[in-house]
Amino acid sequence: MAELLRAALLAFGLVSLTAGRAPAAELPARYYQLMVAGCSSIERHLDEQPYADLKTIERVAERHTSSSLEISWTHFGYAILPPAVLYAKRHPANPRYHDPKLLALAIRIGDMLAAADEKNEFEPRLDSDWDTYTWLEAYRLLAAELGEPRRARWKRRIVRNAALLVPNAIDRLDSPWYQSPFLLTSPNHYAQWASLLLVSGRTFGNPEWEKLGAQILKRFATTEQSADGYWGEHNNSGPTTGYNHLTLQSVGLYWELTHDPDALAALRRATTFHENFTFLNSAPVDVINDRNRHWAISSWAHFTFSNFPDGRGYAEFLSDSFNPEHMTMDLLGRIAQNALYYHEGPTEPAPQSLPEYHFQMSVPAGIRKTGPWQVALSGLMSTQAIHNQYYLDRQGNVSVFHQKAGLIVTGAGSKRQPELATLSQTVLGQTAYMPISTRLQMGQREDRLSLAYNTFFSDLFVPSPSENELALRFRITERSGPTENGRLTLQLILKVGEVLETGAGKKITLGADRIELGPADLGGSIRHHGWTMRFDPTARLVWPVYPFNPYGNAPETSLEWAVGALSVDLHPTQPADPAIRHRAQEIDFAISVGDR
Repeated sequence: MAELLRAALLAFGLVSLTAGRAPAAELPARYYQLMVAGCSSIERHLDEQPYADLKTIERVAERHTSSSLEISWTHFGYAILPPAVLYAKRHPANPRYHDPKLLALAIRIGDMLAAADEKNEFEPRLDSDWDTYTWLEAYRLLAAELGEPRRARWKRRIVRNAALLVPNAIDRLDSPWYQSPFLLTSPNHYAQWASLLLVSGRTFGNPEWEKLGAQILKRFATTEQSADGYWGEHNNSGPTTGYNHLTLQSVGLYWELTHDPDALAALRRATTFHENFTFLNSAPVDVINDRNRHWAISSWAHFTFSNFPDGRGYAEFLSDSFNPEHMTMDLLGRIAQNALYYHEGPTEPAPQSLPEYHFQMSVPAGIRKTGPWQVALSGLMSTQAIHNQYYLDRQGNVSVFHQKAGLIVTGAGSKRQPELATLSQTVLGQTAYMPISTRLQMGQREDRLSLAYNTFFSDLFVPSPSENELALRFRITERSGPTENGRLTLQLILKVGEVLETGAGKKITLGADRIELGPADLGGSIRHHGWTMRFDPTARLVWPVYPFNPYGNAPETSLEWAVGALSVDLHPTQPADPAIRHRAQEIDFAISVGDR
């Protein structure tokens, strides 16, 4: 449907750029600009520490002079690929082709990696195989320039690290699913092991490694990918969006080296998934993600999108968001990979640049853009991974994004936090906060997400918004009551240091102090960060609530990730119409930005 809409808009000349955003920079020229800036930063950093080894380089974070942002130098091995690509790849947009300074920089980094491995300080680092891959690509580009002693040294260290992956790759080959409950690692890791074995086997004449890597990646392309274009990390009931980029780049490498048409078909499905489930600020949509509440704009796997005209437009949309002064090593290394494998050709606009689009997966999740608004709805259900800290409970169901105001409502998941669930209730002493059945229906005038719980079900209706206002209308229907201790909650994105103004006239500058506002304090509305929300007069607001952080296995500690919990208790009542048998309740929210 999204592709048909895009074609129609193109045919009638209705495509317009998202207001307030400059036209997308052309690719791959943008990649070369970013790499040149990144290499200057790397050279400066190394010159400031001329005798530093890999361990020292990665331990220090650079605080940017014009902001409080810290630039991490973790995965410094990625830094080898940008100068190697700039030196070796001839392109009209590459001003540094065959610049000897870049060759010297790449060699300096490669020798640092080799020295670290000789001291057994390279492989013990977390995810060192990621660095081995970029080192390998640099070797492939620069082998003729290295001289025999250095070429042999680099090859020896790269091969040693790739060989470490072989036993684990073979051991998991026949797993029922390439998902974490069966692999005992994440599928994105398994895919990356396979791609490293494939590329190193092809490079160094090891057909068994090449065959092993290809066998695993063939299965990722043909069996493991869902029909909706993602690889489930925990199961296939829904995506883990950020990590999907990581698996995707491995399948992309498989396509580049083998030209297996099954791989290209997998890239097509993945491109459709990613280009639709991205917010207007280029960040992945949060409500469908079962592992991360938030994810930075990813630089991984853009080259896979470039196999398709709409994918090139999407890659350009993403690349516009990268700031050359704020690039981490992994971001910069993957930009170099994108430049290395980018496929130039005709370009169509990303969905975010269209006046409107909508997309619905085969599972109950979808997204719609109307003018400046994006609403993402999720009825995805998944078994709770109680003992696995890395998978969130799918307890959120709606996210609202506005082009100017940004993310206003987040439906991101959490873990063991019913106070952040969209709907929850306590029955027989147990609190249930994940639905037992769901359905999503998307229509031209209105979208409807239905969620069933123990004693009630909820219909969320989202009518087509106006330019300035969007409505969320919940209808609670009791099916086997009474419904007691039920609650509806929206997670609001509130900004620390900014004023929250209530309809009752209160003005509060948000900080670390806990705030609990009741119906009399709120007066049925709040105004904050350029948006206004009107809601049920019985609503309550709590700030700050710290969602679960899977990497810390505990709630967040930074106010940056805190949310406001706006809740309304469920009290279904008998409708006035005696013909209606079930008790019900209407709970409405209206969000406006700008003049009404």
